[in-house]
Amino acid sequence: MTSPRPPADPHVQGAIDAVWRMESAKVIGRLARMLRDVGLAEELAQDALVSALEQWPLSGVPDNPGAWLMTTARNRAIDRLRRRQLQQRKHEELGHEIELQQAHDEDALLDALDDPIGDDLLRLVFTACHPVLSMEARVALTLRLLGGLTTEEIARAFLVPEPTIAQRIVRAKRTLAQAQVPFEVPRGEELVARLEAVLAVLYLIFNEGYSATAGEHWLRPALCEDALRLGRIVAELMPAQAEVHGLVALMEIQASRAGARTGPTGEPILLMDEDRGRWDRLLINRGLAALERARALGGASGPYELQAAIAACHARALTPQETDWARIVGLYGELGRLTGSPIVELNRAVALAMLFGPQAGLTLVDALAGEPALQRYHLLPSVRGDLLQKLGRLDEARGEFERAAQLTRNAREATLLRERAARCTPTGG
Repeated sequence: MTSPRPPADPHVQGAIDAVWRMESAKVIGRLARMLRDVGLAEELAQDALVSALEQWPLSGVPDNPGAWLMTTARNRAIDRLRRRQLQQRKHEELGHEIELQQAHDEDALLDALDDPIGDDLLRLVFTACHPVLSMEARVALTLRLLGGLTTEEIARAFLVPEPTIAQRIVRAKRTLAQAQVPFEVPRGEELVARLEAVLAVLYLIFNEGYSATAGEHWLRPALCEDALRLGRIVAELMPAQAEVHGLVALMEIQASRAGARTGPTGEPILLMDEDRGRWDRLLINRGLAALERARALGGASGPYELQAAIAACHARALTPQETDWARIVGLYGELGRLTGSPIVELNRAVALAMLFGPQAGLTLVDALAGEPALQRYHLLPSVRGDLLQKLGRLDEARGEFERAAQLTRNAREATLLRERAARCTPTGG
């Protein structure tokens, strides 16, 4: 179901859109706790939004629009439960009706809505990212319930047909209901595993915005912004979890480069060629502060904290020559031992080449050539082409760049790789 758009004054419409983005997760979270049904909670929240779209253009935006939405949605929930009562539905729903009616105190309602670290919001995060759902479903449901995005917006962001996203969301809600997933925050050992799932969803959303896997654009800034906003919320809700701060640090620092990663026509600019004067120092400082919070919590560094530390090495270097490549090599070594990922080893090869020369990097890249996970990974031939080019082996480099261009699904990246291939022509050739 796509959030409707009112034929209203654009200023009012903009205000409604902004309020929905900020308040919808709180409304859905509160209703889901009361109703024990995420799908029904979102449906009632959407009904409240429809009422806002009908009334606010005439009456104006209320002083506390979040409370207005919550009150409207709650009243609809009470009506729904009363109808069920008349139809002699489940006895437990009568208890939920009582709970809803007890929540009628307006002051308590306003206090709850103003609370940025309420348990309801945290419960909603863990429900949307529940392991019973596929990763694709988790991403769509998270952006829908927590990001306040419409089905159309999610589909456009991931270059997927809108009906596909709509079906994905419907199936996700049905799966949660059929599995009787409790609307709660996990505890103990389960919390660690479930938190990893939450962070993985946010990381995927951010990366799709930071380096789009397909399509005509190299960056999709809106996805980065959504992931960052949700990451900051989770960090506020779970301040004692180091990896949450590590992920926020990573996203803040990487997002700081957005203005320098593309040229005037949207063409990609590689890290070593970026104008570092265009990096956002505010975001960098926020990221470094988040990294310090992660470290202050102690314990072994997790994968997000290690990646944030690598990003910090780049952020602290005012010029490429000032980059602490030795530390980056060491951090990639730690990350590789922790994750066992060949992609991490590929990144370590790049850092080794910067520290000890292109042959050192090429030796490691060649050792990774047989890794099954890298067989269709376009950055393997891209990195190899770069190292071969630096070694003067231009014919080989050109072939690697051409192969990488064929493997990538991003049109901008493919163009860049073909241009690099064209430049690998011997002098006089």
